[in-house]
Amino acid sequence: MKKITVLLVLVLSMFLTTAVSAAETPTIYDIAASNPDFDSLTAAVDAAGLKGTLQGSGPFTVFAPTDAAFAALGAAGIDVEATLANVLLYHVVPGKLMASDVLSQGKLNT
Repeated sequence: MKKITVLLVLVLSMFLTTAVSAAETPTIYDIAASNPDFDSLTAAVDAAGLKGTLQGSGPFTVFAPTDAAFAALGAAGIDVEATLANVLLYHVVPGKLMASDVLSQGKLNT
């Protein structure tokens, strides 16, 4: 009986661990922060005070500029929080969009 109880506890704990892991889906901010190509983006999001927005549940689509895009823009001079926030929000569209949706619409409201 004791062996069965121990076995049941182990099996139950495995299911609980799996359920907790499945519930911890990374946010858009987490995904960007874990990719070195988006260091400039995450720094800009932090500076603009938008981290909480990108950690939200959404759904929304982010057209995330890479570090190379920031370098080509020369974005180092943008330091006004409101301006930076507005520029970043132009890259966010409400809802979940696939590439085919974007291509078929031609223009999106941000």
